[in-house]
Amino acid sequence: MTATVLRAARPYGGDPVDLVLRDGVVAEVLPAGTGSGSVVDADGLVALPGLVDLHTHLREPGREDAETVETGTRAAALGGFTAVHAMANTDPVADTAGVVEQVWRLGREAGHCDVAPVGAVTVGLRGERLAELGAMAESAARVRVFSDDGHCVSDAVLMRRALEYVKAFDGVIAQHAQEPRLTEGAQMNEGALSGVLGLKGWPSVAEESVIARDILLTAHVGSRLHVCHVSTAGSVEILRLAKERGLAVTAEVTPHHLLLDEELAATYDAVYKVNPPLRSKADVEALRQGVADGTIDAIATDHAPHAGEDKEGEWAHALPGMLGLETALSVAQLALVDTGLLDWAGVAERLSVAPARIGRLAGQGRPLSVGEPANVVLVDPAARWTVDPAALASKSRNTPYAGRELPGRVVATFLRGRATVLDGALA
Repeated sequence: MTATVLRAARPYGGDPVDLVLRDGVVAEVLPAGTGSGSVVDADGLVALPGLVDLHTHLREPGREDAETVETGTRAAALGGFTAVHAMANTDPVADTAGVVEQVWRLGREAGHCDVAPVGAVTVGLRGERLAELGAMAESAARVRVFSDDGHCVSDAVLMRRALEYVKAFDGVIAQHAQEPRLTEGAQMNEGALSGVLGLKGWPSVAEESVIARDILLTAHVGSRLHVCHVSTAGSVEILRLAKERGLAVTAEVTPHHLLLDEELAATYDAVYKVNPPLRSKADVEALRQGVADGTIDAIATDHAPHAGEDKEGEWAHALPGMLGLETALSVAQLALVDTGLLDWAGVAERLSVAPARIGRLAGQGRPLSVGEPANVVLVDPAARWTVDPAALASKSRNTPYAGRELPGRVVATFLRGRATVLDGALA
């Protein structure tokens, strides 16, 4: 097989080398300019392990008008991802071996990146009885992450049973931390601004109380807990205490919670409506610090495409969620690298290594070393681009960054040595 040489690439932002990809692995790491094969000019580009998303909504089956596995994974590849975890809130819900295998096979057929289905914790996401966790784990999809995302597993007994059950196959429960009674009718972050705007508030304690309870359950059971889309300073503090106790608790934050804040709700533009809501500037700063010091393990997109009619109406009636796959790396650079909080090795840890480890994806999130899988993304950190919703690969257009200039651009993505993106376009 002809080798692909990533000429003068800078692994993790370090010194330039030639990365030689052959037979699906990194075959050689040579002084810049010495590798032989089909050359990709990577001079000035940062090389990172292919990105891994723990939290993607692909919408198929059921809402193919908003996204499909094909369009969603195209967007993922263009964003530098070589693997995504597809959330379970499809129609039908991914709560059986049959549905998770369907999503997994669609991902293989599309071929833009690996698709690891997330199984529902409870049947129909209804929070009443456990789904077929064991059958999904033993299926061809080999599910290891389970979540009712969009809904909280609010019943403590069910949560305990789920944590106990997944221990048998090293699974993890990814909790959408939202106490339902405290957030009935909530539209935005609870605070002075929600009062001014006349929108019912979503209080921080509704997230923090569930995280605290689940950490205690995890400690009692001795299982693995992952907290989805952390959004408050109080949550970061609770997670920090859990880490200090050495508990098997991990957490993610979205790019938009690292950059945007509640003041955007004052526009009443529903593109800024998400769940959990955009929080205060102090929360944003605490989340950034949580990523920088490792309290928050991963950055996950919560890519949530919606058809136009579901987002373009009044704020109160619009569905929560925004696109994230194609802008995640640029937002991470803007919020963390350009502010000096994280270097490129840190970005690789939060956007590739940690999510692969949490999701138990053995071939992803690996070092850029000889013999390792050739999952690589090349980034131009000096580039700047203006987000054009019409140019995005996603089937939906609900990006909060429309018309905004962002730093950094994915130039190429390689999945096991095969280019899925070259020169910023699908290969």
